[in-house]
Amino acid sequence: MEVITGLLAVFSPFTIFLIIGGVIIGVIFGALPGLTAATAVAVFLPATFGMSATNGISLLVGLYIGGISGGLVSAILLKIPGTPSSIATCFDGGPMADKGEAGKALGIGIFTSFVGTILGLIVLVFLSPIIADFALKFGPWEYFAIGVFSLSLISTLISSSVVKGLTSAVIGLVLSMIGRSAVDAAPRLTFGLREMRGGLDLLPVLIGLFAIPEILKNCEHYDRNAAKAIKFEMKGLGFSLKEYFSQWFNIIRSTLIGVGIGILPGIGGSTSNIIAYLAAKNQSKYPEKFGTGIIDGVIASETSNNATIGGAMVPLLTLGIPGDGVTALLLGGLLLHGISPGPLLFINQKVLVYSIFGAMGVASFAMLFLMYVGIHPLAKILEVPNHILLPVIMVICVVGSYTVNNRMFDVITLLVVGIMGYVFEKLDIPLTPIVMGFVLGPLVELNLRRGLMANKNSFLSIVNSPIAMIFLAIAIVSIVYSIIKGKLRSKAIIADSSKAI
Repeated sequence: MEVITGLLAVFSPFTIFLIIGGVIIGVIFGALPGLTAATAVAVFLPATFGMSATNGISLLVGLYIGGISGGLVSAILLKIPGTPSSIATCFDGGPMADKGEAGKALGIGIFTSFVGTILGLIVLVFLSPIIADFALKFGPWEYFAIGVFSLSLISTLISSSVVKGLTSAVIGLVLSMIGRSAVDAAPRLTFGLREMRGGLDLLPVLIGLFAIPEILKNCEHYDRNAAKAIKFEMKGLGFSLKEYFSQWFNIIRSTLIGVGIGILPGIGGSTSNIIAYLAAKNQSKYPEKFGTGIIDGVIASETSNNATIGGAMVPLLTLGIPGDGVTALLLGGLLLHGISPGPLLFINQKVLVYSIFGAMGVASFAMLFLMYVGIHPLAKILEVPNHILLPVIMVICVVGSYTVNNRMFDVITLLVVGIMGYVFEKLDIPLTPIVMGFVLGPLVELNLRRGLMANKNSFLSIVNSPIAMIFLAIAIVSIVYSIIKGKLRSKAIIADSSKAI
């Protein structure tokens, strides 16, 4: 009964309107180079403040799915990935457009994005309750260990430098500690400022880290004469179903890669699309054709990055740990409505869980229909100059940050964090670990202190939890492995330089 109620809640006219609107805006953000799905969700996150939880999350899900899918448009037509999730789509999508097959590449990309999203959703629906049931057995030490494991994995995998990755995560943890402690209400890092006693609000921090650096980078590299007219033809689906389903093994393999990488905290579609592309190339009977304009590469990239959506939602809903940067923002949306994701969500908020599943399904079909119908107008949007677009986005960010609490301190937080994020990117310090550290910081700290209080302040009591020890061991192994890998890479670079000299 709860399942049916949750699914039916999505089919109210206003909710459908929000999902469709979210998909349209998400696709536009994804198609415009430099404006990612994360940017779209960050900009419109404040708009969900006055909505019900179902409507708010439905809008964000539409933005998420539309944003990831929209990246293929510029990847194929401009050879510039609209989002990091569509980097590998450029490799064969661009050459197909050069050969006059832009319509075919777009058709295959749109359809395979839909297939990847649906397959990822199916995995999410069946896998999430199993993980949630298992997670019900977790105590404070287990949640503490999972939080540490997530942060270490993000820090070591998302950056080429372990030091920079870990530094980024620590910065996020420090930001999360500003304000009063959740356990004893002791003020920390407030510097005597009354506004900081309540800590930094989640929304300005997320918008600042995801949106402002992207706006500043686009301004830095802006070329007023860069826009060009785009023309292409696409009839029907753009391809034959026989041709598409001859790639069935490529589709299954890419889906599994996307879901698997999505479940790992903090990695996301920017990695899965490249790994799926390389896997397709390495296992192909004609690897020499990859990069010359074949459908295999487009299918591998777009299936995997959309399947990652379902995978990334698994740890978010079952453990309260975001699977990637966008789900970190979705976590912010849930917290904004007083909802704490985790295993109890599947017991106490089962209707909402199935509403999220339903919203993802509706958004997938909406994306498929809207992208096919609106592909020509969407291509025209790529010609809109950034000097018109970027100021509008900046105003939306500022207004959104202010309206949540109606205070200028949040706007100052937005700007300070945004400039900080821009500087960090210049220094090649990744931003995703900062976000994850800020989001997971309270979970790590609270469960560490609960574990200590329950065991007479003895940290060694953690050895009594095999699950916690396994996660901590994996965290240590990932850090040590990344350090050794980095040193070997440095030695190889030095050796190559010596040979060149």
